[in-house]
Amino acid sequence: MRRGNGDGRPTGGDEPTLGRLLRGWRERALLTQEQLAHRAGLNVRTIRRLEGDALRRPRSASVRLLGEALGLDDEDQATLAAVARGSAPADPARSPAAPGIVPRQLPADVAEFTGRVYELAALDDDSADPHAHAETVSRVRAIDGMAGVGKTALAVHAAHRLAARFPDGQLFVDLHGHTQGTAPVEPDAALDRMLRALGVPGDQIPRTLDDRAAFYRTLLAGRRVLIVLDDAADEAQVRPLLPGSRGCQVLITSRRRLAGLDGATTISLDVLPVENAVALLTQTAGTDRVAGTPASLLADAVLRCGLLPLAIRIAAARLRSHPSWSVAHLLGRLREHNRRLAELEAGQRSVTAALDLSYRELDGGLKHAYRLLSLHVGTDFAADTAAALLDTTAARAGRLLERLVEVHLLQESAPGRYRFHDLVRDHAAGLAADSAGDRGAPSRLLDHYGKAATAAMGALYPYEFGIQEPPTRSDQAAAWLEAELDNLLTAARYAADHALVDHALGLPATLHFHLRMQGRYSDAEALRSRALGIARTAGSRTGEMNALLGRGEIRRLQGRYEPAVDDITQALAIARALGERVAELRALVGLGMVHAMQGRFDQAGDHLGQALEIARAAGHRMGELDALTGLSMVERMRGHYRRSAEHSGQALAIARALGHRTGELRSLNGLAQVHLVLGQTEQAAGHFARTLEIARTLGGRVGELPSLNGLADVQRLQGRHDQAVAIYRQVLDIAREIGHRNWQYEALQGMGRLYHATGRPHRALGSHREALALAVVLDQPADEARAHDGLAHAHDALGQIEQAHRHWHQALSILIGLGIDTTEEKETSVAVIRARLDLEAALGNRG
Repeated sequence: MRRGNGDGRPTGGDEPTLGRLLRGWRERALLTQEQLAHRAGLNVRTIRRLEGDALRRPRSASVRLLGEALGLDDEDQATLAAVARGSAPADPARSPAAPGIVPRQLPADVAEFTGRVYELAALDDDSADPHAHAETVSRVRAIDGMAGVGKTALAVHAAHRLAARFPDGQLFVDLHGHTQGTAPVEPDAALDRMLRALGVPGDQIPRTLDDRAAFYRTLLAGRRVLIVLDDAADEAQVRPLLPGSRGCQVLITSRRRLAGLDGATTISLDVLPVENAVALLTQTAGTDRVAGTPASLLADAVLRCGLLPLAIRIAAARLRSHPSWSVAHLLGRLREHNRRLAELEAGQRSVTAALDLSYRELDGGLKHAYRLLSLHVGTDFAADTAAALLDTTAARAGRLLERLVEVHLLQESAPGRYRFHDLVRDHAAGLAADSAGDRGAPSRLLDHYGKAATAAMGALYPYEFGIQEPPTRSDQAAAWLEAELDNLLTAARYAADHALVDHALGLPATLHFHLRMQGRYSDAEALRSRALGIARTAGSRTGEMNALLGRGEIRRLQGRYEPAVDDITQALAIARALGERVAELRALVGLGMVHAMQGRFDQAGDHLGQALEIARAAGHRMGELDALTGLSMVERMRGHYRRSAEHSGQALAIARALGHRTGELRSLNGLAQVHLVLGQTEQAAGHFARTLEIARTLGGRVGELPSLNGLADVQRLQGRHDQAVAIYRQVLDIAREIGHRNWQYEALQGMGRLYHATGRPHRALGSHREALALAVVLDQPADEARAHDGLAHAHDALGQIEQAHRHWHQALSILIGLGIDTTEEKETSVAVIRARLDLEAALGNRG
C-alpha cells in the first residue's frame, strides 16, 4: 500500500510531535479515535488530547497499551515511548503517513483562460500556507454565479496553480447540483468516491453518512489535499465533504451563494469585464481572425454574448471555423437570435443564442450527433459509447466528437473522454426531444453497455462466466470497466426508472461479480434491490429469484447474516417452485456457507449435501465443485479432517478436469489446511507454495491471501519466527488494502500466537484483541473462541490469572455451544482448554 509521499515520511512541514506520530500510526491502521480507545482500553478523550499534543507526559502504561493496540513492532514501540518521555524527537522516517494513494483528479486546465485577476488572488492567498494563522484563516472558498459564467473554469484554473502546495493529492468531484436529468450526488455517495480515490478499499468504507464523514476527516487529518467540489446544490450537500484538517483546502462552485457554510469565504462571480471578454474572444477565434476589427464591433459582439465565457467561446469557435465571416457578420447573427429569444433570462438568452447559431451552422451529421449525444444517461463518454448512440462506427464517432470539441459544443474532460457543459446539454436535449428520429438512442446505448459489460466480465472473470479459454486482453477490459463503471451503474438505474425490464434485470446481474470483487457492496445491493422491485412489478419470478440470490450473497459477504438468510430462503422457495435446479443449488450453497460461518454445522452440512446431490444429478460440475469446497470447509471446522481432505480431493479433481484454476486454488488450499492442522507442515508447505503460484498466475491479490497466511503458519509452527512475522504483515497489509476482514483476522491471530511463542505477551494481547474485535463484527463464533484462547494465553504469561481464566471460560462456552471439540487452529480445543483450567486450579489449590 502506498502511503504519503512514498518514502514513509509525513507530508507536513515541521518535525512530527507525539500527537502527529500517534495519529499517523492510527491512520495507517485505518482506525478512528474511538476504535483505538476501545482496543487500548483507554478513554477516547485521552486519545484526542494525545493527538492534539495537549497531554504532554502520558502515563507509560497508556503508551504501552497504545503501542500494543496499534500493533507496533519493537522499534516503533521504543520510538513512541521515547517521544512520550520527551527524551527523543520523533524520527520522521519512522512516522507513517496516512494510508492510500495520492490522487491527481483535476480536469485539464482551460487553455484560453483570461481575466479573473481579483478572484484568482482571493483564491491564492495566505490560506495556502498551513502555518499562516490557522485559527483565523478559512480553508474553504465557495465560488457562486450564474450558469455559464465560468465558475468551474476558474476553480480548475486556480486548482492547477495551487496543486504544487498540496503534495498529498487533489480530489475533484462533480456533484451535479444543477444537471438536468441527473439527480444531485448524495453526500454519502460522494464520500464513497473520495475515500476510494484516497486508497480505501470498498469493504472498509463505513455504511452510514456520519461514519463515512468521520472516517474521511480522520484520513485527511495531518495531510495536505486540495479538494474541488463542483456544481454544489446547497450547503447540506457539501457540509459532510469538508475535511477537519487545516492542511487541506476546498474550492466549491455553485449557482447558489452558500452563505450557510460556517467559516467559508464566498466569491461571487459576475460576467467578464468587456476588455477581458474581448481578450477571450480574440484568443479563442485567433488573433488573425479579428485583426483590423474596430474595438467597438468586438465589444458589441461580446455584449451580445452577455459577457458570459461559455457563450463567447462558442461564438468565437463559429468565427474561427468560417474563414469568410467577419466579426460584423457574426454580430448580425447574434442580434437576430437575441431578438428571437427575448422571453428567456439574460444569461440563458446569451448562451442559447450562441448555441442556436452554432447548431444551425453544423452539417446534418454533426447536428444529428449533437442531439443524440445529449441522450447519454451518464456524465461522460468515449468513442465506443458515442458510436452506440449514433449507430455508427467508433472511428466515425471519434471524428464527430473531435469536430464538436473544435466548435466548443463538447469538452474533452480527459484524453479520449467527452462531456457536455450543463447548459449545452440542456440545449441539445431540447432539440432531441423534438426529433422523433432520435428516440431509439437510449435503447442502443443500453444494448451497448449490456454487451460490452458482459464481454469485459468474461475477460476479467472467465471461470465465473463459464469461459474455458480466457481472452488475452483482460487489461483492456479492466481499464474499460474502471472508466465506465459509474456510467454502467447510472444506466442500470435509468433502466429501472424507465421500467426497461431486460436491462434493469440484466445489467445488475452482469455487474454483480465485479462489484463484489471491488468491495462495492452498497452499489451491488442497491442495484439488486431495484432489480427486485422491477421483477416483482413485471411479474418475473426468474428475475425476482436472481435478484434475491445476488442480494443475499452481498449481504452474506457484509456479515449481515439474518437478512442474507431471508433473501436466500425466498430465492430457494422460488427456485423450487419453478423447478430451477441450478438456482436451487446456488441458494443451498449460500445458506450452507452462512450456517457454517455462524457455527451451525449440522444445518450447513445438510444444505451443502443437498446442493451436492442436485449438482451430481444435473451433471453441473461447477456446482458440484462449489458444494464440495463448502463441505470440506465445514468438516475441517468440525475437526473431521479425513472427510475434509476427501471432499477437497474430489473438488480438486473436478477443477483440474474443467481447467478451473480458481477451483483448483480453493481445493488445494483446503487440503493444505488439513495437513497444517494435523501437524504435517512439509506437505502443507508444498500445497501452499503451489496455490500461491496459481494465485499469482491468475492475478488479483485476494487469491494470494490463503496461501501466504498458510505459509506464515507453517513458518511459525516450524520455529522460523522472523520469516513468519514478515509474511503475516504482508497478509495484513494486502487484506487491509483490499478490504478482506477474514484474512485480516487470520493474520492478526497468527501474529498473536507468534508473539506469545517468542515471549512478547503484550504484543500478543494487542493482536488478539484486534482479532477478537473483527470476529465479533463478522459474527463468527468459532473465530471468537480462537481469539479468546489467544488472549487467555497472553494474560496467563503476564501473570494475569483472573483475566486468563475469564477468556478461557468464554472460549470453552463458545465451543460447547457450537457442539465442536476443536477449531481449525489446533491450539484451541475443548480438551486443551479444560486441561489448562484444571492445571491452573490444581496449582492454585497447592499454593
